[in-house]
Amino acid sequence: MIELNEGERLDDLQNGYWMIQDNQDFCYGIDAVLLSGFARVKPGEEVLDLCTGTGIVPVLLRAKTAGKHFTGLEIQEKSADMAMRSVKYNHLEDEVTIVQGDVKEANQIFGKSVFDVVTCNPPYMTADHGLTNSRQPKAIARHEVLCTLEDVVSQASSLLKPRGRFYMVHRPFRLAEIMGVMMQYHLEPKRMQLVYPFVDKEPTMVLIEGNKGGNPRITVEKPLIVYEKSGVYTQDIREIYGDGR
Repeated sequence: MIELNEGERLDDLQNGYWMIQDNQDFCYGIDAVLLSGFARVKPGEEVLDLCTGTGIVPVLLRAKTAGKHFTGLEIQEKSADMAMRSVKYNHLEDEVTIVQGDVKEANQIFGKSVFDVVTCNPPYMTADHGLTNSRQPKAIARHEVLCTLEDVVSQASSLLKPRGRFYMVHRPFRLAEIMGVMMQYHLEPKRMQLVYPFVDKEPTMVLIEGNKGGNPRITVEKPLIVYEKSGVYTQDIREIYGDGR
């Protein structure tokens, strides 16, 4: 039995798994869920999630796909500890591994060209963009305090096998930069989907897939709308959650 620390709670993922979260620190959001729905993992593939936080993406991908093994890399000790305890709580030790470490040193930790798929829900804001949250865990999760977009993309490219796939969720206002950095590190953008809170609002997220060493050609998928009306998910979102809500 896993004991919860003060301020922690158990979140029911509605798929047979539970996640330990902290009420005061950064908790996973819909962006992580959408990333797990957008990423394609084939049977027998090895997957690494960078900036894994409390491990939500590896656990969701374990539930959704037939991948062989899922690894999460997280620099913050407290988040990594919660992720490790969530893995134990769900009896996933043979399928999911959490490693505490720095994204900037990922290829030193794991080696080069070892993963079929790399995913990431990175900090969206540059270090000088807006007010950095006074709580350090949230600041690290939201702002490029400990790693940059280039750190994430360069390491993903190094970690991926030839023709391996990179999946990331980010903000549309950085899309031009994202495309440029991905191509700089030989991750050819192959698939993209914009996420809109409502059908008549501007997009707030972008999901993107890159192929290591792939040929130039990108598919732009139909827009993903989150809400039919306030508080009511669209059918597409309900299918991604897979819990009938």
